Amino acid sequence: MSVLVVGVSHRSAPVSVLERVALDGDAIAKVAQNALDADHVTESLVVSTCNRVEVYVEADRFHGSVEDISELLVAHSGLSRNDLLRHIYVHYDDAAVAHLFGVASGLDSMVVGESQILGQVRTALQRGQDDATVGPALNLLFQQALRIAKRGHAETGIDKAGPSLVAASLEAVARSGHRLEDMRVLVVGAGAMAALAATTAARRGVAHVSVANRTDASAERLAASVGGSSVRWADLSDALGEADLVISCTGATGTVIGIDQVRAATAGRTTPYVLIDLALPRDIDEEVAGLPGVMVLGLAELQAMLTDEHGAADVEAVRGIVAGEVAAFLSARHVAKVTPTVVALRSMATSVVDSELERLEGRLRDVDPQVVAELRQTVRRVADKLLHQPTVRIKEMAGRPDALAYANALADLFALDPGTVDAVSAVDRAASASTDVAGGEPS
Repeated sequence: MSVLVVGVSHRSAPVSVLERVALDGDAIAKVAQNALDADHVTESLVVSTCNRVEVYVEADRFHGSVEDISELLVAHSGLSRNDLLRHIYVHYDDAAVAHLFGVASGLDSMVVGESQILGQVRTALQRGQDDATVGPALNLLFQQALRIAKRGHAETGIDKAGPSLVAASLEAVARSGHRLEDMRVLVVGAGAMAALAATTAARRGVAHVSVANRTDASAERLAASVGGSSVRWADLSDALGEADLVISCTGATGTVIGIDQVRAATAGRTTPYVLIDLALPRDIDEEVAGLPGVMVLGLAELQAMLTDEHGAADVEAVRGIVAGEVAAFLSARHVAKVTPTVVALRSMATSVVDSELERLEGRLRDVDPQVVAELRQTVRRVADKLLHQPTVRIKEMAGRPDALAYANALADLFALDPGTVDAVSAVDRAASASTDVAGGEPS
């Protein structure tokens, strides 16, 4: 079995395509389950953020699995097969491992080094565990990805090199000549991204933060946490007129802020008016950008504007950490594939030696016990030496394509009990499945 990832991200597709592929909670669960129903797939997990949708599966066949998962994304998006497939990327086996570790560490983000992706990957794993689409292979892989990402943030200054998308968008506003300290900010939404937006804006010392959400209680809680005020959803249009900077990041599937609302909010206005749309699909009507005196920053604009100007050394340090961890993980995984055969071989040898010693000792009752003990030790040492070279050889070959063939040959030559090999593998799978997502590390 091998890991396969099929995805679309800001690196492979424009925002207009990402909007069509974007998944909400119910769609994430449906895609993950449909992927699990595909032939050759035994585990599945979906990572869905504002700028990527990736389906990870554990599969025993590459080509058929790639086609099945790609068709799932095509069906969900409503795009034609050709229109979407040219934006899809695929990573398999070792490359899939390296890709995930880089994604979780923020190296593949729109803002390199941003830390929000770590929580998003953790949420994806938790969802997969709750929905029972994740098994031991993906569980172990994602636990390692979370651990590596946390290590990168702990051992380097990449948090400073890669601010969140919200912080980066506010920096873009400031660089355009607007004084954040003079701006009244309206956050539309109350989810994780909205909470980050409200908190970041408050820390930047904006004049005031207000929050609007379809659920009044959620808006009130978020507003209270940053010392701001809440806005009833029915009063959103009025709140738009009172704000200088609007940050919209709801989970809606359609437009939340229309051109007529913004036109009314800016009528007769002499001060700057800025809207930041961090939602996918977008919250703000595309035509709003054409209104006079209005600045709109969406994911597409941010992607074009943002560059990794600072913290290059920290980013490279994290790349080094990820590269080392990828090598260690793959090495351990390759060894694990042949370990059941090695254990079964030694178990067989031990069984044979014990049986022969028991038979022999039954005939040597009058022999000095010390001599019997030395004889027992000698027989065991001979067996160990005979097994030493095959054991060393199979571990040396662990990373080679023919390693499993060699392991299978050993199993055939020594007539190893398939049940013993399977039992060792089952123990390894159970150990992998026992890890917990809490804290992002194995329990």
